Amino acid sequence: MMLDNKVAVVTGSGRGIGRGIALALAREGARLVINDVGCAVDGRGGEGDPAAQVCREIEELGGKAVPNYDSVSDFAGAANIIDTAVRSFGRIDILVNNAGIVRDRSIAKMSEEDFDAVLAVHLKGTFNCGRHALPIMKEQGFGRVINITSSAGLRGNFGQSNYGAAKAGIMGLTLVWAVEMEGRGITVNAVAPAGMTRMTGTIPGWDPDNPPPEMNPELNGALIAFLASDAAADVNGQLFGRKGFGYTLFQQPRPVALLYKDGPMNAGEIAANFDAVFREFLQPIGIPGLRRNK
Repeated sequence: MMLDNKVAVVTGSGRGIGRGIALALAREGARLVINDVGCAVDGRGGEGDPAAQVCREIEELGGKAVPNYDSVSDFAGAANIIDTAVRSFGRIDILVNNAGIVRDRSIAKMSEEDFDAVLAVHLKGTFNCGRHALPIMKEQGFGRVINITSSAGLRGNFGQSNYGAAKAGIMGLTLVWAVEMEGRGITVNAVAPAGMTRMTGTIPGWDPDNPPPEMNPELNGALIAFLASDAAADVNGQLFGRKGFGYTLFQQPRPVALLYKDGPMNAGEIAANFDAVFREFLQPIGIPGLRRNK
């Protein structure tokens, strides 16, 4: 198995995409910390004990897993998530930063609290867990970090200022950490997954209880299991996605055209030359088929 003797933490893995990732890692031999606070999709309230349920599923597969209930948005709580792996299994090899919530509103209707809450879980939560895990990985000389981003952050989506900003920030964290960890036996990559879950349940026409086969959230796990393995030792600082039954690689943001003059330009000169240099490279906005009417 590709992850035999490896120890993994998957945040937000009690349901949906996180659960699918955890099961995929377990099938490849990893021992796991299943982190989930058991809240509703907006981060409020409690909804049973999904972390314990996923641990039981992993044990039925012949694997080993322990639950953790700390919030990634709390710096000390994130430390305890990582420490749970070290206490239970002696090390941490793999960190999948998946925990997230949604509070979708158009910018004219979004409250400060809605914005702050989503960034606290997605962006700060990713930082918190990485901050505690990466020093241990550096000391070990081995580590795999897979951050969960989204097309909403890479291309934009209606009604998701908070979510899109957080997911774009996670892309930035991924690229910075990849540079900082290069040559230390540690890789840091990001994946924009796909799947019908509770978090996509508000999209008109989507039924998370009856997803088409290609929208099964468990289909993301195989790519993440590969990225977590020794076979992906030379894959670092990359942004992947999933589309249907396939996997995609995003081009990182980089210049594609240059409007140049030997000396300063004024606005009129830019206007006169803009179309000839830039027009063919302008990108469409948004994610086709994912407009949210809120």
